[in-house]
Amino acid sequence: MTADISFLDLFLQASLLVKMVMLTLLGMSVASWAAIIKRSKIISSAEREADAFEDRFWSGMDLGALYQDVKKRKDDIYGIEEIFYAGFTEFARLRKTNPGAPDFVMEGTGRSMRVAVAREVDSLETSLPFLATVGSISPYIGLFGTVWGIMHAFIALGEVKQATLAMVAPGIAEALIATAIGLFAAIPAVMAYNRLSNKVSKLEHIYATFSEEFHTILHRQAMAGRE
Repeated sequence: MTADISFLDLFLQASLLVKMVMLTLLGMSVASWAAIIKRSKIISSAEREADAFEDRFWSGMDLGALYQDVKKRKDDIYGIEEIFYAGFTEFARLRKTNPGAPDFVMEGTGRSMRVAVAREVDSLETSLPFLATVGSISPYIGLFGTVWGIMHAFIALGEVKQATLAMVAPGIAEALIATAIGLFAAIPAVMAYNRLSNKVSKLEHIYATFSEEFHTILHRQAMAGRE
């Protein structure tokens, strides 16, 4: 076995079970990277959308006009725009059917926005549990492959009369590569999970704060309408 032996050589020389472990870990790594890239784009887009919409919302633009603009793009809205749309739609509906009950109107409006916030956060968190799973179990799957590979190497070693380091080293190297692949899959998944979870938490705070502020504005309108 030369010092510059390739990963492919190690893979081909490994036992069937260790090969299955390696392929499983490589598949998990590819899937986690796909999830990381996709989820990063979606969350970054949600951050930009939240900043842009809040700029428009606090610019002094008439809420009715803003609502009509959002309504035209109903099939394409998400994030904070979806929360605004859900709240204003419910407010207008309840205010029309219950003009003399502002407290009832605001209770329904607040409930509608809380549901919208929960749905948007759930959407943002898609794939994050998968990343957490990859990050937590990949090292153990790799360790399992390593233990099995070492056992296989020592069993084979027991069949020879005189054992040398040169005979056992290749088998151990083949086994250890499973742990290396497990770490290769786990480390990016854990880092991405922590980073993306933090971003989702910040967006959830932005959504919750906006819904409270919007609720206050609508409450003033409801009370003014009663007068």
